[in-house]
Amino acid sequence: MQFIKRYWNEKPLSSILWLALGVRLISVLFSKGYGMHDDHFLIIEASKSWVDGFNFDHWLPDPHLSNQKPSGHSFFYVGLHYLFFQFLKFIQITDPQSQMYLVRLLHALLSLVTVYCGYKIAEKTAGEKQAKAVGILLAIYWMMPFLSVRNLVEVVCVAPLMVATWIVIKNEGNRSYSPFIWAGILLSLAFSIRFQTIFFTGGFGLALLFTNRIREAFITGIFFILVAILIQGGIDLYNWGRPFAEFQEYIHYNLENANAYFTQSWYLYLLTITGVLLPPVSLFFWFGYFRNWRKNLLLFLPAFVFLCFHSYFPNKQERFIFPFIPFLITMGYIGWTEFVSASRFWNQRTSLLKACWIFFWTINILALSVISFAYTKRSRVEAMTYLSKKTDVENIVIEESNRNDIQKPPLFYLNKWVSVYGITNECTPALFYEEFLKLPNDKKPNYIIFIQQDNIDKRVAEVRKYFKSLTYETTIQPSFIDNLVHWLNPVNKNHVCYIYKLN
Repeated sequence: MQFIKRYWNEKPLSSILWLALGVRLISVLFSKGYGMHDDHFLIIEASKSWVDGFNFDHWLPDPHLSNQKPSGHSFFYVGLHYLFFQFLKFIQITDPQSQMYLVRLLHALLSLVTVYCGYKIAEKTAGEKQAKAVGILLAIYWMMPFLSVRNLVEVVCVAPLMVATWIVIKNEGNRSYSPFIWAGILLSLAFSIRFQTIFFTGGFGLALLFTNRIREAFITGIFFILVAILIQGGIDLYNWGRPFAEFQEYIHYNLENANAYFTQSWYLYLLTITGVLLPPVSLFFWFGYFRNWRKNLLLFLPAFVFLCFHSYFPNKQERFIFPFIPFLITMGYIGWTEFVSASRFWNQRTSLLKACWIFFWTINILALSVISFAYTKRSRVEAMTYLSKKTDVENIVIEESNRNDIQKPPLFYLNKWVSVYGITNECTPALFYEEFLKLPNDKKPNYIIFIQQDNIDKRVAEVRKYFKSLTYETTIQPSFIDNLVHWLNPVNKNHVCYIYKLN
């Protein structure tokens, strides 16, 4: 204990980074599966399919398809995974779960960059005491370790955004232009990971202009554009014969479908962030963030412009706003503590303030203890893992006759790219059987997965009318966290999987 105290006093940043790594390693080991559709199917499923010679959802140009167009996805981040999976194949690590342990580990290490930069920004701006608190918050906020090991572009892009901000803040007063060159490069990398960070970059440039650093803003912009041309322009030129083809399609798709998904009120993200960061402490952060906006314009304006765009745009999903959160925590805590130190109200009510923080840390640690171990989408992943151990899997059927469509199975964990068919309330077992009889032998499925336990006996009996030798194999249960999330919001379709063989 004495060693820990001494180490903390002598090396607080190193202590915080070790703490951050420790809790993230728990998620590396135990938080298997994937959190949302996009962090698996838009990254892992696509990149691994290319390694195996399969063109997932026809993202890559296909000479057999006429009038094919780009999918609207950046190939930079998914391309890095492609290279990594190629390397794993070369060194003969082919088990999907083993591969994902390493993927999660790399992401856990990358997330330490955000913790480091948050600490250094707070130290430079407000001093060591505030830096320690900001570092600990970024290290063990309840959702941070879990999100840090996910393949979410909204999370991964934070690291280059934080580094770019720290480099410029660190070199304030320095006449060298190199910090702004690096800032432009890093902001462009963030853009190549997540296109929407271009609004953060716009706010970054405005902050430089408003502080009368016109040349610096110009240099940052030039290098942002040059790197974007090199990465996005180069990749798309190679794939589609024209630069920025994917970015153009991304803009077109989002404008055409702005109201097609989760259309919500402009204030949704304000409420979401306030809830996720746990009130009343989250309210402290909001107060501190806006209180010091003039004083720390570079820390405030880029993230604020990013927040404003997402609040204005109709399509709203919780993960979209995550790049804003580390900046709110960092600047919000600094601004709040500065206010409290000069506030007569809070100086006369130290017990109340202490109680607020005790409440926060109690809830935070309880949530951290649960979510860091969470195996999300367990039933879907384990269903594929179970079938991957079968040597006779040809193709599979997903039975979701309680719905009018099917969930994509994560074939990455099957380690085999098979055809997937669906039985729904529109494509009944009778209709599917008619199609089944027309299929060539190499395309016929021989395993069926029933999703959800509602009416399961009736649904199995209905399929057995057409496939007389239907044989039960196993049942895969969702994890505790999957059941909890589904109970809180049934939109999260985390259901039991029943696997049968079609003999």
